[in-house]
This record gives sequence, structure tokens and C-alpha cells, in this order.
Amino acid sequence: METRMAETAQPYADDAARWQAVIERDAAADGHFLYAVITTGVYCRPHCPARRGHRDNVVFFDTREAAERAGYRPCRRCRPDLPPLAERHAAAVASACRMIEAAEEMPSLATLADAVGISRYHFHRIFKQITGVTPKQYATAHQHRRVRTELDGGASVTEAIFSAGYSASSRFYEGAAGAFGMNPSQYRRGGDGAAIRFAVGQCSLGAILVAATDRGVCAIQLGDDPDTLVRELQERFPNADLHGGDSDFEDLVARVVGFVETPRQAFPLPLDITGTAFQQRVWQALTRIPAGRTATYADIAREIGSPRSVRAVA
Repeated sequence: METRMAETAQPYADDAARWQAVIERDAAADGHFLYAVITTGVYCRPHCPARRGHRDNVVFFDTREAAERAGYRPCRRCRPDLPPLAERHAAAVASACRMIEAAEEMPSLATLADAVGISRYHFHRIFKQITGVTPKQYATAHQHRRVRTELDGGASVTEAIFSAGYSASSRFYEGAAGAFGMNPSQYRRGGDGAAIRFAVGQCSLGAILVAATDRGVCAIQLGDDPDTLVRELQERFPNADLHGGDSDFEDLVARVVGFVETPRQAFPLPLDITGTAFQQRVWQALTRIPAGRTATYADIAREIGSPRSVRAVA
């Protein structure tokens, strides 16, 4: 048996703790050790759903290299020779996001799923679980961002729409007001005549500024310095009437930040993926919570379909 014993303070430090994790199929033990069954010649992850061997026939290893040097082969069910499933899912979603951003038109769900080797149903579920939005919502957010970039660069509204990949201006205008907080022409003129409320808060990504008109969110900015974010808002909308948010608006922004935080996410997704998903969840939360309405963390957890994630929401 090739087992390098860790310090007793570490989890799964001895064979008794490791065997208990195997009995419980403890997914949290994945990455800490592997176990192999002498009679089958196969090694597995602790959470493997395959039938367990008898304790007398089980040995433990710290790495797959050690298990394979001892002559064991990887299990075909839990695939301990590959990165963890959650990590593979994150990589697949990152690849799909890059495909969406590089495409002139939104790839179909089947095209994205086939490209990353996942069924359409599971791909859609995994994409939303990791990013917080559906592939279609991500693509729409990316197109809106491209339109804003074109408008900021001086392009006409029509030029910006078609440069962003819309096949018809009508498709863009269907959701433009909610996405920009104003009509595109008004946005292009620096928010001319628009009344904009804003507030600055803090989240796990740094300082966050949220600005909105009565029609919807017009800016979500992330950075290190709150004052810089306010100046950037003024530069983006020099012709708008800007107001620091009242207490109701500030409270709303604080609740939205709590709603969109995902502390359980531990995968190094590209920054643009996290940013876009974050912005879309902020926007969705703002459109669902009336100004001044109070909600507990438990209420929000139930709303997003995860009643047990109250601590994560908090």
C-alpha cells in the first residue's frame, strides 16, 4: 500500500477517515485522496457511485500517478484520471462563452452543446448554474455590450446595431429600453434629458456602481475606487441629470449585491464571463424587486430556486 500520511490536523489524514469518506461517498473528499480495490485492479474517487470493495481489499493513494505506478487503472464511472467534473463543466462553459463572443450570430444551443461534448439539456442547465444566465441571455448581454461599445465610439444607432450582429433593428429594439435604461439615441447623446439615480457599494469583485433610470438599469460598473466609478458615470452620461441614490435605492443595490454574489464558485473563469453574468443577474434582480420592498436572505434564496443556499446568499 502506498499512502503518505498527512498531519492529523488535515482532513482525511488517516485510513479510518478515508474509508469513512468512501462509505459516505463524500464528494468533499475528492482531490484529497484516491482509493483502489485490489481484487478489481481499479482506482476511484472517494465519491464514486460504483460498488465498493471490501475494506480488506481497499488501499489508498494520494495521487493518480501513485495508483497507476502500483498497477491500478482508472475507473470508467468516476474518471479519476480526468479533472474533477465541476472543473470540466466550468471549462466547457468558458469555451462556449468564447464561441458566443466570437460568432457573428448567436450559435444554436445544439451547436454549443455539441462543441463542448455535452447533451443540450445538461449543457443548458450547467451553463445557467455556473454563469447565472442562460446561453441566450449571455449572448444578448454580449450583443448589448457590443452596441454600447459602438455607440461610445461614435457610431450611429443603425451602424451599432448591425455591427453587433443583429440581423434586423427590430430584434434589437425589442429589449433595448430595458437593457440601456433609455432609448439608444438618448444613450448616444450622453443621456440627454435622462434622470439617473446611482449608488456605490462593495461586493466580492470590488466597488460596484449601479445606475438606473425609471426605465431600467443604464450602467453597472466595477472597479477598485468608488470615486473613479462616479467620474466614469459622469463621463459616460455628461448630459444626464445625475442624483446620488436615496436610501431606498441604496438599500435595493445592497440587496441586489447579496443576491448575485456566488461565493461557492471557485473556478477561474475568464473575467468577461463572470462580469457579464454578474451584470445580468443584477439587472434581473433590480427588475423583480420593487423600490422600498424588503426581503430576507431566505426569501431571495427561495426566489432563485435554492432554498438551502441562505448562507451563500447572505
